[in-house]
Amino acid sequence: MTAAGGPSSTAGFNAAVTEAEALVRSAPFVKTEQDLTEGLDYLAGSIRASLQMAWSYRPERPFLVNSTNQHTKMGLDNPDTVYHHANLRPDATYVVRGVRGRTVDLSFQVLGGDYTPSSTPDGSTAFDDRELTVAADGTFELSLGPAGSPHASAHHVVLPESAAMLAIREVYDDWAAPRGSLTLHRADTLGTSPAAPPTRESVEKRYAVAAKMLLGRIRTWFAFPEWFYLNEPVNTLTEPRPTPGGLASQWSSVGHYDLADDEALVLTVPRGTAPYLGFQLGTVWYTSLEYVDHQTSLNGQQAQVDPDGMIRIVVSERDPGVHNWVERLGHDRGYLQFRWQRLDGPLAAADGPTLQKVPVDDLAGALPHHDHNRATPDEWAARIAARQLGVAGRMLS
Repeated sequence: MTAAGGPSSTAGFNAAVTEAEALVRSAPFVKTEQDLTEGLDYLAGSIRASLQMAWSYRPERPFLVNSTNQHTKMGLDNPDTVYHHANLRPDATYVVRGVRGRTVDLSFQVLGGDYTPSSTPDGSTAFDDRELTVAADGTFELSLGPAGSPHASAHHVVLPESAAMLAIREVYDDWAAPRGSLTLHRADTLGTSPAAPPTRESVEKRYAVAAKMLLGRIRTWFAFPEWFYLNEPVNTLTEPRPTPGGLASQWSSVGHYDLADDEALVLTVPRGTAPYLGFQLGTVWYTSLEYVDHQTSLNGQQAQVDPDGMIRIVVSERDPGVHNWVERLGHDRGYLQFRWQRLDGPLAAADGPTLQKVPVDDLAGALPHHDHNRATPDEWAARIAARQLGVAGRMLS
């Protein structure tokens, strides 16, 4: 046994936490005590995620990690999605096996590099489970690696030279739908054991990596909204467009809002035929609002559809007494995000949302099916209960 003394192994990470907190406290969009409090909560999730990602980086013996959930948020995380990732090397072969659940979409994306304050990673290798052979019992298998790999499955994805990470997204419309199962292993190391236990040097290296990840994460997601949201006029939405980053079959419509407590936005969008349609609000930290105990997002299965085939969503602080109220939770500023997934073709402007700002007291006149839209307190409580049970069923943590 050696002495416990010596220089600190965590000093660099501690310094990064202090610097990250300074970045949060000095962020230009911090205008209220709530903004700062949520920023410090966001910092806690970022610390946790950075440590988790640094310790899960094991491309020789990889495994899938849930790095984004209701406690660890980034990149305007979608409340309808369970996110998985694993690190890759382009010269190795990886095998993914699973059982297809009853989620509305299951997509795969190979990322080259990572998001940075000045760029998005190459994500051109992207597909969904429609390209796989899924057996009657829901099982499937695919491999990722070099061309001609001896470990290739029937569905083999050739990794580009830039390949660094596999991202998998399971997307729910019905939050009570049974989720599937997923495993990943590297073909040439399965069944072997590491040659040696971790050393102090290897542990300290992971702390250093976590420090770099933490600061990079904070700076990146500060910059991201400037590229895609804040250059648009406030209280407007873009036409549907392919989602930046190359995600297969996904289109988006985005914007940002600024509302007083006596104002509301009425967002009108055709339900259409897209298997997945989702809407959410985002905080100034570019994260989802609290979505377990409050209805801060809606998807095509959760939303009430009017008799004319349109979904009309009300964004407001005050309760308008309708099914499709999306709660602001005190956020007078934030982001608006629509997503469509599992599309078979492009969307036109007419497929996207329109936006109207109205006084809350005038909402009845802005909702042509207002009597149809009304929700009783019991109906609202049932909606919240479904959210709470749905997240519990996904076992996110």
